[in-house]
Amino acid sequence: MYIKPIHFISLLSSLLIGTVAISQNVNAAELVMFESSTCEWCDRWHEEIGSIYPMTPEGKCAPLRQVAIGGERPAHLSEISPTRFTPTFVMVEEGREVGRLVGYAGEDFFWFLLAEQLKKLASGCTNVGGKN
Repeated sequence: MYIKPIHFISLLSSLLIGTVAISQNVNAAELVMFESSTCEWCDRWHEEIGSIYPMTPEGKCAPLRQVAIGGERPAHLSEISPTRFTPTFVMVEEGREVGRLVGYAGEDFFWFLLAEQLKKLASGCTNVGGKN
């Protein structure tokens, strides 16, 4: 069966758009990290947790979004209360703030406090609970 290139591109585009829409609905929650390029604690978080976070159950439940504290805030985060300290981690579900963690005191505290925030999600995350 021969498919004209224009039809193939149209079909492929439809599939990709459908995949994007599905993936956005699956992840109704996200962890927003407000950070600064001069924040030593932000750097420490990235060194200790940043590279592994997306592969953890927590990271799959609430993917990380990084936002510069002095930069323009994405429109869907406009309802979140302002933050003045970095790093500040805000748990967001469907555009509303569910909870926040201000500062970073190390891995153990982060995973414990994050697990507490994940329990508040209406979407419910299974198989999470901190790294001990």
